Amino acid sequence: MTSTLHPAPAPPSAGRHADTDGAGRGAVLVTGAGGPAGVAVIRRLVALGHHVVGVDADWSAAGCALATVGAIVPRADHVRFVDALVSLATAYGVDALIGTVAEELPALAAGAAQLAEAGVATWLPPADSVEVCCDKAAFARTLRDAGVPHPATTGTAAGLAAVPGPWVVKPRAGRGSRGVRLLDSRAAVAEALNDDASLIAQTRLQGREFTADSLVGRDGGLLTVVPRWRDDTRAGISVKGTTFDSPAVTDVVAAALEAVRLTGPANVQGFVADDGRATVVEINPRFSGGLPLTLAAGADVVSAYLTGIRDPRAALPHLWFTPGVRMSRYFAETYTGPDGAPVADPSAARAVSA
Repeated sequence: MTSTLHPAPAPPSAGRHADTDGAGRGAVLVTGAGGPAGVAVIRRLVALGHHVVGVDADWSAAGCALATVGAIVPRADHVRFVDALVSLATAYGVDALIGTVAEELPALAAGAAQLAEAGVATWLPPADSVEVCCDKAAFARTLRDAGVPHPATTGTAAGLAAVPGPWVVKPRAGRGSRGVRLLDSRAAVAEALNDDASLIAQTRLQGREFTADSLVGRDGGLLTVVPRWRDDTRAGISVKGTTFDSPAVTDVVAAALEAVRLTGPANVQGFVADDGRATVVEINPRFSGGLPLTLAAGADVVSAYLTGIRDPRAALPHLWFTPGVRMSRYFAETYTGPDGAPVADPSAARAVSA
């Protein structure tokens, strides 16, 4: 993969460097501009008046067009990934970085000193916490050892004896619903595990599915938990949801976050059974794709996190939210011409009198 930087199509406002915003603050660099979490973070920062440099390995990432400046960078596993971020930070006056892709966190942690030398502040979770969260087998062991409710899990056919069905079979590492299979036959599960050592099998939980957007302070203090029902999902992303208040969910989410010793943003996924018991299935050490609902409910985790990035000693507030706020997501588009220049949105164009 080449390490050459190619500017992504930028909106009309991006013809200037994003050196500072109106308050004299530096620009914010947001990675993963093509994903739902990256788009949500970029839209929130732009709405608040921040200058944003959105980057992604995909030149057509929508968030690059929504940011003040958009650019392509190599994937996080490329040797020049951090060099590319530093180059962009220097060019556009970036003083803070928000990563929205969990798989990028190890590379960002390894490059944190290099970023700091370029004047870019970061707040990254502990490397071992990220490793646990990104390995579903290790995550299951960690929650089991901490006594946090979690579905029975095994990575071997022999271990199926201790994992009641029905089952969900999934990759140890992965995002969304990629590679996930729902199986009702023990023989089919055993065959899948024998054929692919990268898979795990878990008891398929019954009940109502939730995600809780969370922010944990650098000292481990829990700043907010915003649970929301996943009323409808597509490809693992919530397209309809409703915020709700539940001490049982908040308690189990807090216990899971403490068990993995995560700091910063996280989204915790799980189920609430008919009897009200909550179980955690996984933790993603990043903002969620359903973040806009948490923001709409009043918990501005993006602003609080950015404050904590820029000032590690800042006393961050506890963030409250309104239960019962509903979200219904729809598609939106960005357009560019063959020369990379923005094309007007036909649904937003003003009518012209004849």
